[in-house]
Parts: sequence; C-alpha cells; structure tokens
Amino acid sequence: MPRMLDLIKSSSVPANLVQAAARGALSVPAEEILEILVFLTHNPVFRDRAHLTLSGWDEKASIQAARDSKTPIEVLNYFIAPENLRSCLLPALLENPAIREEVLIPLAADGSREVVRGMMASARVRESQKILNALTLNPQLTSQETVQLKGWLAGLELRVVGGTESGLGSEAAEGGSVGPSCTLESQPGHDLADRDLADHDLTAESPEVAEAVLAFEREYAADIAAEEGTPFRPMGGTYGLESEEGEEEAPADAPKPTPAVAAHAVSSGAAAAAPARKKPKPDVSRESVLQKIARLDVKGRVKLALLGGKEERSILVRDGTKIVALAVLDSPKISDGEVEKFAGQKNVLETLLRGITMRRRFMKNYNVIRNLTFNPRTPIDITLGLGKNLMTQDLKNLSNNKEISDTVRKMALRMYKQKMSTAKSD
Repeated sequence: MPRMLDLIKSSSVPANLVQAAARGALSVPAEEILEILVFLTHNPVFRDRAHLTLSGWDEKASIQAARDSKTPIEVLNYFIAPENLRSCLLPALLENPAIREEVLIPLAADGSREVVRGMMASARVRESQKILNALTLNPQLTSQETVQLKGWLAGLELRVVGGTESGLGSEAAEGGSVGPSCTLESQPGHDLADRDLADHDLTAESPEVAEAVLAFEREYAADIAAEEGTPFRPMGGTYGLESEEGEEEAPADAPKPTPAVAAHAVSSGAAAAAPARKKPKPDVSRESVLQKIARLDVKGRVKLALLGGKEERSILVRDGTKIVALAVLDSPKISDGEVEKFAGQKNVLETLLRGITMRRRFMKNYNVIRNLTFNPRTPIDITLGLGKNLMTQDLKNLSNNKEISDTVRKMALRMYKQKMSTAKSD
C-alpha cells in the first residue's frame, strides 16, 4: 500500500485531505506527517499552513525527530535551516550525524547569538576543525569565546598525529578524498623534520655544544627517566603558539573576507585542497612543528630543547614537564633576548622562572630582572629579593601594578620612597 506522502506527491488525493495534512490532522505515523508537512512547505497553496503547523509541532516529538539519525534528511534540513530553527532543537540537531558538516558550516559563520551559544556547547562542534574555523568568523562571538575557539583549534591540530583529522567523516578514515591529507607523513618535509627533531646528530655540532648536551643528559638522567611517557602539554594550552615570532602574518591592509564568503571557502575543503597541494616547495607550517613536538617523548623534547632553534625553544619553554622547560635554559644556543621574553611570560612553570635566577649569566641582564619582578607568576620570595635591584622609576611602576600581590607593591613603594629620600638628601 503506497504511503500518504507518495499519494500527495502524485496528486492522487483530494484537496480537503491535503488541507488536513497541512494542519497535521491526518491519521498517519508522526514520522510520516513530518515528511508530508516539510513537502507541503514547497506547495504554493498550502505552504503557509504547513509552516505554521511545523512551528507549533510538539516540542518533545520534534526533539526526538531532531535527535534520530533515521529521520528523513529533508526533515532534518528543514529543522536546521536558519529561518526555521527552534532553539530547543539546536542541541539535538548539532549532534545528529545525519546532518553533514557542510550544512552546519554556513550556520556557524552567520548564525545568531543563540546559535553561537549552542555551538560552543556542542561536543561535535568542538571536535570539528571545519565548523570551528567557520565559527571564528561569526560576528556574534564575544572576545572570550574567540580565545576559547582558538584554543580548541590549536588542540585539534596537536591531536592530528598519524591519523585522520578530528571532525572528518568516515570517508576520510577509509581513504576517501575529503580535502588536504591529515596524516603527518603525507605533508611535505615531515620525514626530514621528524628525524631532525628526534634523532639530532650530535657529531654535526661543535664539541662545546655536544659536550653541554651530554652533560645535561647525564646530570638529569634520573629526572628524564622519571618523566618517561609524559606527553607534551604546554602551560596555558596551545593558544598563542600559532602567533609566535617566525610565522608569516597577513598584511594589515589585506581585505578581510565576509563570513559568508569565508564559510563557503571553508566548506569547499575538497575543491580548494587540490590547487594548494600544487604549490612548489611548500613550507612546513608552524602547526606541523607543534604536531611533531607533541609526539616526541620526554628525552626527545629535552634534546630538541638543547639543540633546536629559537622557534622550538619558544614552544618547549612552555612544556608542563619541568625537565624539558629547564633544558631550554641550558641550551648553548639560547640568547639573552629570549630569556628576557621568557622571564616575562605568565604561561610558564614557576620552576622555570626560578631556574632563570639560578643562572648567573641571565641575572647580569637588567631586563631579565625587571621582567621577573613584574611577572605575577614569579614566586614572591624571588620577587622580594630582586626588588632592591630595580631602578627608581621601575619601583614606582611596580608599586602601581595591580597584577602583583599587595606585599610586593608595598615593598616596591617603600623602596621607592627610600630611594627618593636618599636622592633628595644628596
């Protein structure tokens, strides 16, 4: 027996029955009446009545249909369309695997404030790089949400290790073509870079550098062994690493894409990927360096901290594993400018800041002392001890710094008054 929907499609039922269908008054299963109503929204005679019926459809039944992956895709696409979207259905629709990413991407870029809140709370959205990229373009985002999104995106990049990208469908996992390859091994330059990171040849270094590395590994062999198996977890997350020195930035006057255009570009992953792969000699991206560091063990990260370049040190100094962060300070290649920057960072271990003060070479640099003193992350006992080395104007500024503790501010004010009094008496 043919379904009522098929009869309506073939114009085999009288108008009064179609009118009843548009009111949702037919005696057919709820799943089928939803299909009929969605179909009738395209009918010039009954569409207004069908839209009205759908907008007032029972909330519990609507949520159940929105959550069920077996619900006809026409119904799901109707529910998720911005002009029809009901806030009570959004959480279920976002998690329904039957709704493709390509449908959610434009919604992420142009959706209302309510849509933004729903997407920020969605587990599926947090695991999809494409949707997150589109969501960052939404003008309804708050500054705090923008920061959070960047952190999630950076976290996804770190988890793309030898497998498929988070958020891609089963087509990617089965070897289908869905855009740029997501395995590290398939990206240009990775084989060589991985060998450089994990198996750096000490014979290529000067005798002084090689001896310094071996001495560090011997001295801290027990600590390195104790931390074996500890993964790379940067202090403060990965947000900010993508903007470190060394990454190319777009020109300040470059035109910014509108959300709709940018969302279309994001959703065109497969089409855009092919020409991108044809570029001659593409550079390994900073994200790729993060990925490779993420899969190194503690010993590999220690060696990289000692032998790597400025870029690697700027990442590894934030390693949550103490011995790796300290190895950065013992690198024979580290510069005073880098240490000045590290001394002022709030996303490093306190152990690292204390380690800076234990190296005489660094403490001869006034900028290092000043940055440590102004850093609220620096242990208070160190800050109090360094205060006496500050110049008068820096003491005054420190006494007005609301980020540091009251104890330090009072100490700075007292020292400032003492120095001013001494200067006047002279």
